[in-house]
Amino acid sequence: MPNEDIWGYRADSGYETGTALIGFKVEATDGSIGKVDEHTDEAGAGYLVVDTGVWIFGKHVLLPASTIQRIDRDNETVYVNRTKNQIKDAPEFEREKQPRDPTYLEQFGKYYGTPHM
Repeated sequence: MPNEDIWGYRADSGYETGTALIGFKVEATDGSIGKVDEHTDEAGAGYLVVDTGVWIFGKHVLLPASTIQRIDRDNETVYVNRTKNQIKDAPEFEREKQPRDPTYLEQFGKYYGTPHM
């Protein structure tokens, strides 16, 4: 997937603009990673911030919108197409930095834009 496409929600994910995802559980391909703490669906800058709780000691991780494989509204669960280790090894999310700043998002774009198959 080209780097510029990683910030958009996949058409087949079930996401609809305006859908509130805060509080939804987040499942990696190999298990639970936490809950959605915040999200945005801004054009070209869609992402989730996931509170991982005790899984990686209270760390928050940023996941570009394209990593969402499917949204199950009935069970309030977001399924992403990365493993727990791939998410754990991602650049650290720093809340005090401006996530909507393209230069800040670039490091995540490089990491998640790299094929992980």
